[in-house]
Amino acid sequence: MTSDTTSQNTPEEPLPDELALRLQARGVSALDEVALRRALERHAPTYTLFRLNPIAARKWKACYRIMLGERYLDCQSVAEAYARALLILLDNAKTAAEPPPLDNPTAP
Repeated sequence: MTSDTTSQNTPEEPLPDELALRLQARGVSALDEVALRRALERHAPTYTLFRLNPIAARKWKACYRIMLGERYLDCQSVAEAYARALLILLDNAKTAAEPPPLDNPTAP
């Protein structure tokens, strides 16, 4: 039996400050893994989270990959993956809610 040297007992990395600030600017105050997962599940129709094997983790310099529709994001922690996916969904929802720009704003 082999043991994983990237032990499952190591604590998750905290969210990068810029990521936490972007989430807070969009009204997401709870930044722990469970709260971010629940927020993501409220906004995402579906997603898939993978823990990368050691070879892939070294190649892509990430520990987790989250698939969201046709996109994927490589992240260092589960919380970061949930946060980045949630930001994409919130940004897409904001863009969809904004009216399209007018070609000629002075026209009646």
